[in-house]
Amino acid sequence: MVKTLGYGAQPRADYAVDPELSQGRLYDEPESPTRTPFQRDRDRIIHSAAFRRLKHKTQVFVYHEGDHFRTRLTHSIEVSQVARSLARALRLDEDLAECLALAHDLGHAPFGHEGEDVLHACMREYGGFDHNAQSLRIVTDLERRYAEFDGLNLAWETLEGLVKHNGPLTDGDGRACGKLKEKGLPFAVREYAKQQDLMLWSWPSAEAQAAAIADDIAYDAHDLDDGLRAGLLTFEGMKQVPYLRRILEEVDQKYPQLEDARRIHEIGRRCITGMVEDVIAQSISRINRLSPKKCGDIRDANGPVIAFSTEMAREERELKEFLFANLYRHKSVLAVRKQVSKVVRDLFYGYFKTPERMPEPWCDGLAAESKEVVARRVCDFIAGMTDRYAIDEHRRLFDDTPELG
Repeated sequence: MVKTLGYGAQPRADYAVDPELSQGRLYDEPESPTRTPFQRDRDRIIHSAAFRRLKHKTQVFVYHEGDHFRTRLTHSIEVSQVARSLARALRLDEDLAECLALAHDLGHAPFGHEGEDVLHACMREYGGFDHNAQSLRIVTDLERRYAEFDGLNLAWETLEGLVKHNGPLTDGDGRACGKLKEKGLPFAVREYAKQQDLMLWSWPSAEAQAAAIADDIAYDAHDLDDGLRAGLLTFEGMKQVPYLRRILEEVDQKYPQLEDARRIHEIGRRCITGMVEDVIAQSISRINRLSPKKCGDIRDANGPVIAFSTEMAREERELKEFLFANLYRHKSVLAVRKQVSKVVRDLFYGYFKTPERMPEPWCDGLAAESKEVVARRVCDFIAGMTDRYAIDEHRRLFDDTPELG
């Protein structure tokens, strides 16, 4: 029987990933005398160039709109906090959960989902673009820091959790499944699968599942927070979502004269707390029913073990629908999205037609390469850009750079 044991460190559960039993790294390295494999992976991710660039990549609001809105970096840190809380309560390996949370958005293009959508459209003939797969590409190839290998040479469990934290990518016969059934496996996943088997057909570890649901919890609550502070969402509008209405009523009853800034924060923290406590209770119930004896039992399960309850899953969907309709589709957000889509599209076709316009080493050796190779190099270069650098590059190459806003 699994139960939480209160605050502080707890013995790791039998179904948690054991760092001492890690399947190792693609390139053998001496073990660290002071850190577990997952602590070491976390440190490599934090010190990577891709992680630093998240500071200037859009979450919802582009960098010029204010210094206090979330970026991909602050979002990733908030996800890691929620992931560690879940891991601690469920007696998982906290370091692996944190590591996956910090790495989950490394592959995002500039300008948030708009940048990803435009890059995917530009790359449609050449294998497409997927930010989850790009995260794998970054940590296995594009980071060039170490003398003995490309990428970060992360542990197998970290790569597995990164590539399939949302669930299996293939069926047992290797055919793409779920959301990938129609379009197939992303390019980066197909390429890396030639080097190392990440068991794409199985569920990921409980730690990866915790990081994935922590992502949902964090961006639900913090996009709500940012939307309210930006004035694009209202307290009155929140009342159409039952979960938010209950929270708002609770806050207003307890603090009837609270100023808006504190009111917003009280709503956000209660939103997170309610979801986290629901996930912990539901996950304990699922784990008890499964009665796993090892981490492999989690991977072999017929579904996720870290999840919302049925009721909370419905309420979380309603919250997402509210944010989509009232924040992500707000006219001011859409206006900026239209502007930044031009930036990404112009950059792609500008570099694709004239690769030498990219700086070294990105343009090196492309003269004799196929269109597919050139397109992927251009895609990698643009995907790694910050919002500000993309605007600066567009201004360098074109005379019609939009003034965002």
